[in-house]
Amino acid sequence: MMGTLAAVLAGKKIRTFQDRFKAVVTGDIEDVDGILKITRIHVQYHLKVPPEKAAAAREAMETYLVRCPGAQSVIGCIDIAHELLVEASSD
Repeated sequence: MMGTLAAVLAGKKIRTFQDRFKAVVTGDIEDVDGILKITRIHVQYHLKVPPEKAAAAREAMETYLVRCPGAQSVIGCIDIAHELLVEASSD
């Protein structure tokens, strides 16, 4: 998921170097009929961008999941929540 979002951001000329882009991922594992299953994944993206690119970054966030092979493989089986926290950078 992070790689797909990075690719969409790159298409908008938004850099995603390690010091600018990270994800914090958590999930829930539950007993479903005696079988442990991942039921929820939450991804919190952190991105540093110049203020003039913040809107483009939010637009990328709204559209990347439909292009993501990993997410598309599990949607319907695992609840995916995601959010983007944007921090202003000077460049």
